[in-house]
Amino acid sequence: MTHPVLLPASVRPVAIANWLLFVALLVIVMVAVGGITRLTESGLSITQWQPVTGTIPPLTEADWLAEFELYQQTGQYRQITGPAGMDLAGFKFIFFWEWFHRLLGRVIGLAFAVPLAWFWLRGAIPAGYKWRLVALLALGGMQGVFGWFMVRSGLSVEMTSVSHFWLSIHLLTALVTLAGLVWTALDLRRLARGGNPPARWTAIASWVGAVLFLQLLLGAWVAGLNAGHASDSWPLMQGRLIPEYDTSRGLFWAVTHDPFLIHFLHRWWAWAAVIALVVMARRVKPLERGASLAIHAGFGTQILLGIATVLTGVSLWIAVAHQLFGALLVVAFAWGAHALGRRT
Repeated sequence: MTHPVLLPASVRPVAIANWLLFVALLVIVMVAVGGITRLTESGLSITQWQPVTGTIPPLTEADWLAEFELYQQTGQYRQITGPAGMDLAGFKFIFFWEWFHRLLGRVIGLAFAVPLAWFWLRGAIPAGYKWRLVALLALGGMQGVFGWFMVRSGLSVEMTSVSHFWLSIHLLTALVTLAGLVWTALDLRRLARGGNPPARWTAIASWVGAVLFLQLLLGAWVAGLNAGHASDSWPLMQGRLIPEYDTSRGLFWAVTHDPFLIHFLHRWWAWAAVIALVVMARRVKPLERGASLAIHAGFGTQILLGIATVLTGVSLWIAVAHQLFGALLVVAFAWGAHALGRRT
């Protein structure tokens, strides 16, 4: 049994926890906007990385034409959007989503870095938490760098979209950061209630997390390869349980590149994730009923949205909701994993 720990008067665990949860909310919004950016093929509309000056969008017609000319040099324009008849108005639409996505990334960076500096200087951060907060800041910085590597991967004349590998790294880094924000906020709330020690990472969190991570990875590859269009029926794909896929370059290449096989794996590995999450939720229920309900609601809604995404031929807003609830499911998982690791 642990005894309550008296915190210095300057330490503000509740305020820091609330701040972290606010940043987590911004990350969830960021994931949704990233989904819109991907689904509208907007990611390659801005061909330069200008962390400061890029905050301001083109303001004159000449500025817009200059940006449009840069985009016209990409393989995406030359092979897809150009032949489809994209004009300046169409370019402005996709430019907006990529610009807004990058702007939101900058906002999140400031929303984390500035309060962190303030809490640090005020001596408000509890002992043992500074390194965690710095690590979360570093993950956010890496997220921005990975986002640029992702964009750069699609800027050659030969490419018509970004690398699905870089897209998955970009998305999964955001989701790991999201989980870290939630976990740390929950630890700080426990600390404020009586000096309870941080929750530990458990074996069940490890294997359930691995199953969920693989499902999220496959989902990112589906998005990156436009593999959602591989089938508009469920549960069969083109009238078959197992679709035809290309094995001419080996099974490993097929598993990592073929849109039909990756779509198939994503839709059926989802049930492995459901089983794992049900097991976890049952363990969590006696400890934190709210977390158990959140896990069930998360995967249930996610499955329904996934099926709806397929049946509607990847309707934009249904597909965005599918990605959004993927982020919310990560939050529910982090909440449940934290409940399992609490020590009284």
